[in-house]
Amino acid sequence: MSHAVQDAGPDTSAWGWVKSIVSWLLLLVLVAILALTIVIPRLTGSTPYTVLTGSMVPTYPPGTLIVVKPHDPTALTAGDAITFQKESGKPEVVTHRITMVRKNSQGETTFVTQGDANPSPDTNPVVPEQVRGKVWYSVPYMGYVNSLITGKQRALMITVVVGGLFLYAGWMFVGAFRERSRDQSASPDRM
Repeated sequence: MSHAVQDAGPDTSAWGWVKSIVSWLLLLVLVAILALTIVIPRLTGSTPYTVLTGSMVPTYPPGTLIVVKPHDPTALTAGDAITFQKESGKPEVVTHRITMVRKNSQGETTFVTQGDANPSPDTNPVVPEQVRGKVWYSVPYMGYVNSLITGKQRALMITVVVGGLFLYAGWMFVGAFRERSRDQSASPDRM
């Protein structure tokens, strides 16, 4: 006497569908966040920065992750949000909007900048050498996460996520292979 154990198969109940949809949505959100905050900036030579102050509210409130793409300073115009060195050659940067582009008597370009929430322009004009780039896009609240995670931790996180995705793909492949083998062994032999 032989007993066959029948596989229940995928959960097709309403709760099973909800779990499946939520799982896929979480995976898509995670992949989108990783792409926007790490992969795209790295591939394009852009730099992610965290907004620390309220000078650019409401456009970029504190905690916003901005991605700054290198940009030709001669192509910048009034209205562009740029990230620039506060002092030429120093690492501290500021992100403000260009309110005016000026040329001095020697033909050198300078930018008058101002934070969106600030009542008056910045006191010192910005020279092209100070410009790190133009704000390309922003991701609200992700700046907080960016501030907590160091470069080494980011690299480890990417490795773990990519490794996890490969393991999941392998698990799905093996599961499909086993299911196919079970289906073939359960079907009657043809002569």
